[in-house]
Amino acid sequence: MALINKIREKSGWAVGAIAIGLGVFVVGGDLLGPNSRLLGNDATTVGEIAGEEIDYQRFDMVFQQIKAQYEGQVQRAATESEMAMMREQAWNQLIFQIALQKEYDRLGIEVSEEELADMVQGNNIHPSVRQAFTNPQTGEFDRNQIIQYLQSLDQTGGRPMWVNFEQSILSDRIQTKYSNLLTKSVYVTGAEAKKHFDAQNTIADMKVLYIPYFSIADSAVSVTDAQLKDYYNRNKELYKVEDGRTLEFVTIPVAASTDDMNYFQEELKDLTTQFAASTNDSAFVNTHSDLPYDGTYLHTAELPEQLHKIAPLEEGKVYGPYNDGDTYALYKIMDIKDGSTNTARASHILIKPENDSPEAKQAALAKAKDIHTQIKNGADFAAMAAQHGSDGTASVGGDLGYFTEGRMVPAFEKAVFGATAEGLLPAPVETEYGYHIIKVTAPKSKRTYKVAAVQRSLDASDATRDQAYALADELAGTSQSTEEFRENVKKNEALAIESVPNVGKNNVLVGNLSNARELVRWAYSKDTSIGDVSPVFEINDQYVIATLTGKREAGYAKVEDVKEELTAAVRNEVKAQQIIEKLKGATGSLDQIAANYGPDAIIRDAADVSLASGAIPGLGLEPVAIGSAFGLKPGSRTAPIEGQGGVVIAELVNLTKAPDAQDLSGVKAQLVNTRTSRVETNAFEAIKEKADIKDNRVRFF
Repeated sequence: MALINKIREKSGWAVGAIAIGLGVFVVGGDLLGPNSRLLGNDATTVGEIAGEEIDYQRFDMVFQQIKAQYEGQVQRAATESEMAMMREQAWNQLIFQIALQKEYDRLGIEVSEEELADMVQGNNIHPSVRQAFTNPQTGEFDRNQIIQYLQSLDQTGGRPMWVNFEQSILSDRIQTKYSNLLTKSVYVTGAEAKKHFDAQNTIADMKVLYIPYFSIADSAVSVTDAQLKDYYNRNKELYKVEDGRTLEFVTIPVAASTDDMNYFQEELKDLTTQFAASTNDSAFVNTHSDLPYDGTYLHTAELPEQLHKIAPLEEGKVYGPYNDGDTYALYKIMDIKDGSTNTARASHILIKPENDSPEAKQAALAKAKDIHTQIKNGADFAAMAAQHGSDGTASVGGDLGYFTEGRMVPAFEKAVFGATAEGLLPAPVETEYGYHIIKVTAPKSKRTYKVAAVQRSLDASDATRDQAYALADELAGTSQSTEEFRENVKKNEALAIESVPNVGKNNVLVGNLSNARELVRWAYSKDTSIGDVSPVFEINDQYVIATLTGKREAGYAKVEDVKEELTAAVRNEVKAQQIIEKLKGATGSLDQIAANYGPDAIIRDAADVSLASGAIPGLGLEPVAIGSAFGLKPGSRTAPIEGQGGVVIAELVNLTKAPDAQDLSGVKAQLVNTRTSRVETNAFEAIKEKADIKDNRVRFF
């Protein structure tokens, strides 16, 4: 009995222990496992926008919608580079939705039930609703149609689709309200309009003394680390950067070898023989070609270029092989018959009148007749076209290629298709473009050809591919650091290192490598450190091995990372100080000051300079010098000014003030339009910056 009581006493503890164990097993697996949020591993979090976490499923849903819409438009599967752009679009769409929604909520922008009803079936129909329920016969919006549709939603099962549609027009209306709130707040005062008008229409004539910075050798200027740091601190906002990774990599192409080419040529010979003997050409093409059989009858104008040159073609004959790069083609003529449209080929020399006057037209006709006579007497048509032709065909001897009826202007077409034999037409032909000297190189024909095409690409064999991979694998396997990677590359003269600085985390391109997303993901992996060497990546028919040589985090760039850029800027500051010091106390005219300074001093006369332009003809942008000169009296000059490309002294010769503007409404409207076009973009960029965005997409894509 005592034992039973003891079991009862302990059973509560046992049940509790089991419950705790089960809890740890069920819950702890999530809290303490490899994907644990408690341990800081956000395995499904793509990023964070304005404090709101975006998980993979939510991001993918937006991406898949964009992808489906795009593929529906282009009627094909999206490429890798296109999907990369769509992922960027999906991310920006989420930023737009989340960050702006918080702004809408803060401002109290919403759409009421009454407003929604008015948009759908009231007096202010939303454009999307109007488009969806417009009667195709009358072209008018049919309110009864939408009412009937809404009443039948539950019977037709269309309510979920309608809810999505409603959400889209709600979002559009809210966005329109926010846009109006911003754009309608743009206002330009009369004083602003007057200032803008004066800046554009006040014109100055100046004389400028200019001493470029390059007149002092870079080697003559020493820059200290203290100067670099001082300049950096004064201009820190210029050096904001995003995340970046610096990579060095080599590529090992997977290209067909000489043996591959020889084998391929032998294979083509066999295919040519078999193709000629084939009795089922469509099946032969589908068996041996990279592209499926297409039995369309083709006019001469539609034939491959290689067949143009040897037309007319013979039925049953195989032509080729022809190559275009690494693609080879064999063509067999299966059938020949007349179609419904004529095709011809011609060359022309177009002589355009200088203007529409009768005299200009007469001169152009006389020139055309003279050239026509020279060709009749033996001059080469193509050479005359290259010399006298005035359109894009001049560079190819006037050749227009094959064309069908309906492609050319009526007068030209009538002349070409009226010819019964090849050769020079008896006289120039006038069209709205000018006078044409025409040579028919293939007279009109309705002949069409049914062509079977075997097209094959020359690819590297498995043996060649294995050989290239073995080389790449050896380089990756024997390089444990950047130093070893560089040393190993030096041992192979066929390899060359390419360095790419500051690759962004969402880049698809790395230097000349396209579709290099996996390489970028490796560079940004938390397991990749500076000095690591990558595994072998296959990118665009080549093997790639890389080493990570630098990391840059988002924020302000480190001084050492922008040292070269800083040094150039500080060096110009030092040069400016030296030039200004040498000019100190200079007297006399600008010409005399320039002569005393030496041959590096340049004198420029600058006429019709406006304050709004900020540029001096021949020198470029120098807004400080121009602004200073506009504040002078004629005959006065500025002190030496540290400019963009050198030290400037500007002397105001003459100032023509802007005329009195009686009506500034046009200027106001121009400024309003300019500011309105920027206000939404600027607002979104500001909201985006304040959203504290954390972008972790590189972990997934």
